[in-house]
Amino acid sequence: MDRLIDAINKMKNPSVFGLDPKIDYVPQHIREKSFSVFGKGALGAADAIWEFNKALIDALCDIVPAVKPQSAYYEMYGIAGLMTLKKTIDYAKSAGLYVLLDVKRNDIGSTAEAYATAYLGKTQIDGDLYEESFGCDAVTINGYLGTDGIKPFTDACKQYDKDCFALVKTSNPSSGELQDMDLAAGGAVCEKMAALVEGWGADNIGAHGYSRVGAVVGATYPEHAAKLRALMPHTFFLVPGYGAQGGKASDVAANFDKNGSGAIVNSSRGIMCAYRKGDYTPEQFAQAARDEAIRMREELNSIL
Repeated sequence: MDRLIDAINKMKNPSVFGLDPKIDYVPQHIREKSFSVFGKGALGAADAIWEFNKALIDALCDIVPAVKPQSAYYEMYGIAGLMTLKKTIDYAKSAGLYVLLDVKRNDIGSTAEAYATAYLGKTQIDGDLYEESFGCDAVTINGYLGTDGIKPFTDACKQYDKDCFALVKTSNPSSGELQDMDLAAGGAVCEKMAALVEGWGADNIGAHGYSRVGAVVGATYPEHAAKLRALMPHTFFLVPGYGAQGGKASDVAANFDKNGSGAIVNSSRGIMCAYRKGDYTPEQFAQAARDEAIRMREELNSIL
């Protein structure tokens, strides 16, 4: 996580903006322009989202260290959407942003290896390495298949200098149906997952004291955060659920370590749709996003 932590420290901003762009979030003037060229379908929607993303990246790249596209919002538009996702990743990286792709993938054996290669590595043919497919800096993964579903990702992280974030305690309302269940051996399911995540990264600790294997720990359950922080002292946290999902700055404080490091907080709709609040016009969507990102940065720093 050293590159991410260095970027956070440079900008004094422990936040990541999520690019989860439903077409409804894109201002009407952008949609109309794209639909007039590509039609009101997948191609038009993908182009409108691309223009929206590009403007947001331009507005935020000098104040926010990282961006987190959610793959599903691009996959829903098929090949056109995936092309927009790839362009978005490349554009964000060219702007100096750390790109964390939210895909929550997992499987076992060669299938997990294929996922890891797609998002973190390079395709190998007859012993030769070719171009990266998506080329992100990190991905989210689902650890609930156990170690043999995680090892291909951790191996790819080591080989290609990348990171991954495993689900531990998610921000959704029903997460407790499984994650909070008590185990016969003691502790909750999410606490067992925390121990596994800490172990998966134990052999690869960076200069800042954190491993390549991070954890997803939601802002909506602050009562779990302190315990999970103690269980994972070398695990960097990705904290979703801030803003539109109800998490507040005071809720995320326990996700950070005693030095105010160790976590990055995500906001998606709160930043993307900031133009719908206050005195902004739709044409001012990028400025509204910037203003909200600055407000979020100051709020987070006030509790660290």
